[in-house]
Amino acid sequence: MTMKKHLVLCTLGAAVLTACGGSDKSPLLTLDGKQPIVVAHRGASGYLPEETMEAYVKAIELGADVIEPDLISTKDGVLIARHDPNLAYSTDVASHPEFASRKKTVQVDGETQTGWFASDFTLAEIKTLGGISTDAERPQQYNGLYKIVTFQEIIDAAKKYSVNGRVVAVYPETKNPTYHRELGLPIEDKLIAMVKAAGWNSKDAPIYVQSFEPGSLKYMKAQGLNTRLIQLIDADDVDLATGKLTYAAPYDRPYDWFKAGDKRLFSDMVTTAGLAEIKTYADGIGPWKPYIMSVKGQLDANGKVKDINGDGKVNYADASSLPPTTLIADAHKAGLMVHAYTFRNESRRIPADFKGDPKAEYKAFYRLGLDGVFSDFADTAIQARTEYLREMGR
Repeated sequence: MTMKKHLVLCTLGAAVLTACGGSDKSPLLTLDGKQPIVVAHRGASGYLPEETMEAYVKAIELGADVIEPDLISTKDGVLIARHDPNLAYSTDVASHPEFASRKKTVQVDGETQTGWFASDFTLAEIKTLGGISTDAERPQQYNGLYKIVTFQEIIDAAKKYSVNGRVVAVYPETKNPTYHRELGLPIEDKLIAMVKAAGWNSKDAPIYVQSFEPGSLKYMKAQGLNTRLIQLIDADDVDLATGKLTYAAPYDRPYDWFKAGDKRLFSDMVTTAGLAEIKTYADGIGPWKPYIMSVKGQLDANGKVKDINGDGKVNYADASSLPPTTLIADAHKAGLMVHAYTFRNESRRIPADFKGDPKAEYKAFYRLGLDGVFSDFADTAIQARTEYLREMGR
C-alpha cells in the first residue's frame, strides 16, 4: 500500500483509524519518521575511561544503537580510538618513564599543546598505555586499567555484538585530518579501505562517518566512500549573559577552512545556504546542541551572570534554556538528518529549567524532531527516549 492510500483509508472514520493504528500515535518529527538513535559518545564514557574496549562493550550492554570512536593515527599508520592526538589528555603516558623523552610542544590545529603525541608512538608502544577518565567528577578507579583500541577492533566488536536481530552501528570521526595529512599520516584512505573490507560501503550499512572538516568528507566521498556522511558543527562557547554562541580559534571554523583562508565560521553552516552546501556532500549534520537550544543566565546589577544555585561557580546549572532555533526543521527541509552533541548527566551541565534531570533535557530535544543524540550516558538517553515515545503513543 502506498503512503498516500494509507492516509486516505485512515481518514474514513474512527473505526478505520483504530484499525490503522493512527488513533493513539503521534507522528515523530525525525527526518525518516523513526525513533531517534542513541550514539554512545566515546563509548560509555560517563562510567569508564573513554574509547577503551570496556567502555564500548559497556555502552552496547546499556543498549546504545551506535558506538562512536574518534580516529587518530599511530606512527606506524594504524587508526586508533582517541579524541586527541595528545595522549597526555586521556592516557597514563605521563606515568611511563620510558617515554619521558618524547614529551614535546607542538601545534595542533593552530593550538599550542605540550604532551606526548600518538604520531611518535608505534601501536605496540601505545598498547602499553592505559586510558584515564577525562572528567574529575567521573569514576577514577579504572584509570590505567583498560588499553587503547584500534578502529579494526571496534569494527570487530560491533559485528560480534550484532546478534539476534540487533545491529550495533559505528560512528567514526576523522580527527584533525589536516594535521594528520601534514604529518604524512592521512586518515581517510585507511578508513575507506577498512569500511570496504567490513562490507559496509553503502548508505544502509551500520556506519556513519563524521568530521569537522568538510574537505575530509568531500575527499572520502570522491574516493568512493558511500556511507552516510555527517558534517560536525562546533563553536567555542556560549556567552551565558546573552545566550549567543562565541567563536574563537581553533573552534571558530573548520581547520581546513582556516588553512585555505576561508573566513567563514561554523555559524555559516547553519544558514539556509550553508545547509544546502552541506547537502551536496553529506547526509546530515552533527551540531553542538546550543545551536538547537541555547541557554542564558540571569544578570545581577553589574551585568554579571548570577550564581543561582550558590555553589560558587557559574555554569549551565545557573542558566535556563532559550526558545529553540529552527535548525532541525531547516536541516530536515534540506534533506539532512541532525545528530546533536554532547548530552551528559552532571548537574553542572544541565540547564536550570530541567531541574537537574538529564532526561528532561533529552525529551525537550526529542520533541523537536532530533534524529539522534551523542551521549556519555547511553542508558539515560534510552530511558528518556522510552518516556518520549510513550508520550507519542508508541
